[in-house]
Amino acid sequence: MFSKEEIENIRKEYPFLNLKPNDKEIIYFDNAATTQKPNEVLENIKKYYETENGNPHRGAHYLAMASTEAYEGAREKVAKFIGAKSANEIVFLRNATEAINLVAYSYALNNLQEGDEIVISILEHHSNLVPWQRVAKKTGAKLVYLYVDENMQIPFSEVEEKIGQNTKILSLTGASNVVGTMPDLDKIFKYTRDNSDAKIILDGAQLVPHKKVDVSKLDIDFLAFSGHKMYSAMGIGVLYGREELLNSMEPFLSGGDMIEYVYEDKTTYLPSPQRFEAGTVNVEGAVNLACAIDYIDKIGMDKIDEYEKYLTDYAYDKLKKLDFLEVYTTSDELRAPVISFNFKNAHPHDVASILDTYGIAIRSGHHCAQPLHRFLGSNFSCRASFAVYNTTDEIDYFVEHLEDVRRILGIES
Repeated sequence: MFSKEEIENIRKEYPFLNLKPNDKEIIYFDNAATTQKPNEVLENIKKYYETENGNPHRGAHYLAMASTEAYEGAREKVAKFIGAKSANEIVFLRNATEAINLVAYSYALNNLQEGDEIVISILEHHSNLVPWQRVAKKTGAKLVYLYVDENMQIPFSEVEEKIGQNTKILSLTGASNVVGTMPDLDKIFKYTRDNSDAKIILDGAQLVPHKKVDVSKLDIDFLAFSGHKMYSAMGIGVLYGREELLNSMEPFLSGGDMIEYVYEDKTTYLPSPQRFEAGTVNVEGAVNLACAIDYIDKIGMDKIDEYEKYLTDYAYDKLKKLDFLEVYTTSDELRAPVISFNFKNAHPHDVASILDTYGIAIRSGHHCAQPLHRFLGSNFSCRASFAVYNTTDEIDYFVEHLEDVRRILGIES
């Protein structure tokens, strides 16, 4: 695991730690929403616009070619990072939400029919739930939920009972953004392959930034994730899809750069990935994501995973001892670095606002997971989530001021 000196050196790379609003340093525990960015990632944006800015795939001049090379080089890097067989399997989009919507609209709407079943879990973020509600409504397919036990884990009996010959889509989170559950993907996906012809979609928004993901070993059809949750700029996301499957799908958007030939009465389209990248693309974002991948590789994904697990275990053990809290996060050893909780007699927004006066940034609300919160018996929660630049000292400070929140709100222990 990282030494104290290594963590101190990592923290020196993050300018946000120099901010002192209200004369207090920021303790940032909202990493599941978006991570802060290190200097080399921030400088990469400036470098791109200074030396490579052009519109890719469109020009014969130096900067257009430099931009094309940078953009396609980023695609190659992402493909290698997730174990894709070809860069043609990597589509750049705005975020994981757009990636899942692309699959829903370009694949599912054109292939599902009445009687088919779409299986998701109650753990899902709205981005991996609402598109499937819409597909079900338009096609007559049935939306089926996998539920969790008291420890927020999906019992395998749920999988055996609900995945079968009628299952045409399985779309599952790799890690819950609320309760931290990391489902047993290998076991679930193997059972799905053996017992259905469903297409398997993995929402990797909360997984890819924290654990090594290999799409070939997982045997999935699609993977969606976002750059901004893994130290990169906002506005860049990735859809991985099997190349032959992507090439069989209709375009999601149409316009420039995704066409082969346009006639007055018809148009033919380029193969993947350009078939799904209409218009001027976010070259800066793709290049910046590649830079963030270099940053992660330099530190080491395994070491990041180990350290974030240490932080999460440390925080979980402390929060579970506070009898004025309800902690919702799974106790399973395999969990994402997020902990959701509620004061038994306080609104999460009040808790977050008071903590903010001490410089502590947590999330409050339903975290785009309203069905899960209702299942938990609450409409909302507080959430602390961790990244490589966080420390146990910050967690101690956070826990100390949870006691202050209790005192300020007059909540008895």
